[in-house]
Amino acid sequence: MKTMIVEKRAPLEERPLKLIERPIPEPGAGEVLIRVEVCGICRTDLHVVEGELPAHKNPVVPGHQVVGEVVRSGTQASRFRTGDRVGVAWLWAACGGCFYCLRGDENLCELPQFTGYDVDGGYAEYLVAPEAFIYPLPIDLPSHQAAPLLCAGIIGYRALHRSDIRKGGRLGLYGFGASAHVVIQIARHWGCEVYVATRGERHRQLAKELGAAWVGEAAEAPPVKLDAAIIFAPAGELAPAALRAVERGGTVAVAGIYMTDIPALHYETELFYEKNLRSVTANTRRDGEALLRLASEIPIQTRTELFDLEEANEALSRLKHDGIQGAGVLKVRREK
Repeated sequence: MKTMIVEKRAPLEERPLKLIERPIPEPGAGEVLIRVEVCGICRTDLHVVEGELPAHKNPVVPGHQVVGEVVRSGTQASRFRTGDRVGVAWLWAACGGCFYCLRGDENLCELPQFTGYDVDGGYAEYLVAPEAFIYPLPIDLPSHQAAPLLCAGIIGYRALHRSDIRKGGRLGLYGFGASAHVVIQIARHWGCEVYVATRGERHRQLAKELGAAWVGEAAEAPPVKLDAAIIFAPAGELAPAALRAVERGGTVAVAGIYMTDIPALHYETELFYEKNLRSVTANTRRDGEALLRLASEIPIQTRTELFDLEEANEALSRLKHDGIQGAGVLKVRREK
């Protein structure tokens, strides 16, 4: 099978992803083998490939927004049938036995495994995954539109809940990439006013098209106080601006797995009056199931730009430089 693999972490300018041939993997107990149709690209992939996240597996096949079909099941795997259409997300598996898993917070598992980081992911023609951690996908949702929902959508949904935004409230979004362009559709569905601060005219234009009440530069103050805000850009310097923008008792959720350092905060203007600063860590399967239900209910329309598997270096480089409108998706399976 064809795969794009990274052995030496390096800037995208050095083209660290290499196209190689590998044997098709065999599913283990409780696992299924999936033929990959498409795989979304994500800033987390960028951080894995360039080494901003420490290497957990080397070499590794990135990719954790995978849409494909089940072609074979391992022993003790009976949830899916051959030909079922499924999605694989960032959380590949949780241990199920630690304190956090037992209380229902598997996103905080002490021994998690992540797709495209701890195990090989979807920049390949096939991958294996535990049947308990993959999602059945509705047949009427196009694959290239489904892929971004499996990370950008799920993490955005969890960030919304971590922000404590109420229906009809005022929500700020800092950065407007794949996650934010899904979140604004959910927030508008909930009757929220959405205020977007982001760099790049193309991103600002998309935010306007999707119903933003106001759009400004990356750290620009919105014209009204916000009830909550979410920071999607991996830029710690946005935290003080977002905290200043929220009302007393407001919450700022930080949605990235990687972020530059947050500068010193001024207590009175940025934290006092019971303002909250919260991180977002991975997701639970409940988050994924809820997001996919909402995606059908609203329905969510993802904006995507398609690339061939062999173009993964170029696609991630475009993402790095804010050159993708909405979400990027790799086409893995060729049409016959």
